[in-house]
Amino acid sequence: MKTILITGGAGFIGSNFVKYIYKNYPDYRILVLDALTYAGNPDNLSEEIKKNNRFEFWYGDVQNSEIVNALVQQSDVVVHFAAETHVARSIYNNKQFYMTDVLGTHTITNAVLKNQKTIERFIHISTSEVYGTAEQWPMSEEHPLKPRSPYASAKTGADRLVYSYYTTYDLPVVIVRPFNNYGPSQHLEKVIPRFIANAMLDEPLTIHGDGSSKRDWIYVEDHCEALDKIIHADIDLVKGEVFNLGTGRSIDVLTIARMVLDELGKPESLIKYLNDRPGQVVEHIADTSKAEKILDWKYKTEFEDGLKKTIQWSQENQEMWKELLWMRTIPIVTASGEVQEH
Repeated sequence: MKTILITGGAGFIGSNFVKYIYKNYPDYRILVLDALTYAGNPDNLSEEIKKNNRFEFWYGDVQNSEIVNALVQQSDVVVHFAAETHVARSIYNNKQFYMTDVLGTHTITNAVLKNQKTIERFIHISTSEVYGTAEQWPMSEEHPLKPRSPYASAKTGADRLVYSYYTTYDLPVVIVRPFNNYGPSQHLEKVIPRFIANAMLDEPLTIHGDGSSKRDWIYVEDHCEALDKIIHADIDLVKGEVFNLGTGRSIDVLTIARMVLDELGKPESLIKYLNDRPGQVVEHIADTSKAEKILDWKYKTEFEDGLKKTIQWSQENQEMWKELLWMRTIPIVTASGEVQEH
């Protein structure tokens, strides 16, 4: 039996990971810490989970050292998802990104240091955004870190802060850099759920620039399986390591918009083009050979299949995402002072 602390466990990836652990490890105790900001939703977790005596939910900020220390002290494994995560929103409100992503990570890393005798491993969820636009194809873990937005730079700071605690204090740290996740329960500010919602409502699918921007898209359940591998791997194989999680395939945004419309039987006339987003990354594509070799992990879900599952979830859970329609876009101020909706 293990006790796993999951920060940000009411968010998109965090809640999917809670469900994964709950389903696959019936003897594990699960602690969730979440501040329930706009992207955290307790409805992402089932009533069955919330009522189970091996699950505890703590409402609180990851910057609150008192709560964080109390929870880390009870834990064997810490999986740190809690973060602000949206590029456009980081342009709109960049200070909050540094507070949560950097200072929050600082707080929980210090708590792990304080309890290092009992913590088996500390898994920090970073992001492929730390790399910036691809300079190598595919992008390995050695790719230069060139963040292109306030969000990406905050996550880069957190990523390197965690690594510095490994080199300074020999903490059992593992850093994960997932490429673009998608799947059930994702906030409508993200492009795939927004495309699906807008298509279902016969509203425009808005695309930044010409839609040629490419990403490596990983289905969230595949991400959860990789974290499972990291938790249960020989610590000597993963301690201090960085792992990319992706598929090795990049797909442009315009193609995804067309796939969504085709799957839902909607016309391509719903596609609408906007100015390109500041801080835009041109292309991401993951080299996952390290995860394949050390973790014996490889993605399972082809994008076409994952997209169908995500659309089906959206069709069956309309009451959840319709409450978020007003948050699909946010205003940002460009370098020229122009206010744009993104």
